[in-house]
Amino acid sequence: MEKRAVKYHRGRLGEALREEIEALVEGELGDPRIGLVSVTGVDLAEDGRSAQVLVDVEGDDDEVERSMEGLDAAKAYIRHELADRLRLRRAPELIFRLDRSEREKARVEELLERSRKRTKARKGAGGKNA
Repeated sequence: MEKRAVKYHRGRLGEALREEIEALVEGELGDPRIGLVSVTGVDLAEDGRSAQVLVDVEGDDDEVERSMEGLDAAKAYIRHELADRLRLRRAPELIFRLDRSEREKARVEELLERSRKRTKARKGAGGKNA
């Protein structure tokens, strides 16, 4: 069973990593491949040696692919900056993953709204015939 303090520390470190990576991506990376990228979360492994960085990229599939390539190319620089800024002995290995949860959430909301409209239309049409 994991100790509460260790879990709390990992959560704080994950949030600090998210904030610093977002600051780096938004302002300091000069790679033209990286478009509108926002860091939605960081999942730090239990041993702290790796971290999955969840990113949301605005644009079509080509822009998403280019941005992910740019982020992969900048991994070493980002790790170096993280170790320097957060005073880490060893920055975790970064694994960038595309976070599609916001798009999926919007799609589900859209489908639910359509369903509600259809239900209202059926109830309205059913009441007139009776």
